[in-house]
Amino acid sequence: MPTSDVEGKDWSLERFKRHLPDTVTDIGPGEGTYARLFRPVHEGVWWTGIEVHKPFVAKYKLKSTKTRKMYDEIHVEDARESEEHLFYRDLVIFGDVLEHVERDEAVALLQRAVAAGAWNILVSVPIVESVQGEVDGNPHEAHVHQWDADDMDAVMAGLGGNVDSFKGSTLGCWWWSRT
Repeated sequence: MPTSDVEGKDWSLERFKRHLPDTVTDIGPGEGTYARLFRPVHEGVWWTGIEVHKPFVAKYKLKSTKTRKMYDEIHVEDARESEEHLFYRDLVIFGDVLEHVERDEAVALLQRAVAAGAWNILVSVPIVESVQGEVDGNPHEAHVHQWDADDMDAVMAGLGGNVDSFKGSTLGCWWWSRT
C-alpha cells in the first residue's frame, strides 16, 4: 500500500536529524510519508521522488506547490531503470519498497545507490510475513519478497560503511552511512 506503519518512524526521524541531508531521493514515496515527516525539521532540502505508479502523484499531491512542500521533482518510472545521478544524494530512502521487488533486484538497487555515491540510505521493510497482492489496480503493490531482519542485516552489512538498525514487531529499519 502507498502507506506505511508508524513503527520505526521516530527512530528514522532521529537519524535524519543527526545527518541533516540537503538532498534526498525517496524511492516509491507513495503518499509522501517521509517528506511529510522529515521536511519540517530541516528546511531547504531538495526532495526527489521516484514513483512507479503515476496515479499516486496526483492522488497524494506529491508535487510541491507554493503553499505545500512535498517533492521538488518527481520522476514517474521504475527505480530499477532510473538514471544514476538520482542515487547520488545525501540520503536515499527505500521506505517500504524493497519487498515489492525480487530479493536480487532489491540488493542490486542498494548496491547501485552506494556505487552512485549515496551518503546515507534508509531502508524500511516488513520483517514479518506480509502477503499482499495488487492494490487499487496497482500491480507494483504486490509483495514479492518476504524479508526477515537477519537477511536485511546481512545485506546492509555487505554494503560496507556503518549500519544502525531498529527492529520492531512488524517493521525493521536500517540506516546505512558512508561515514
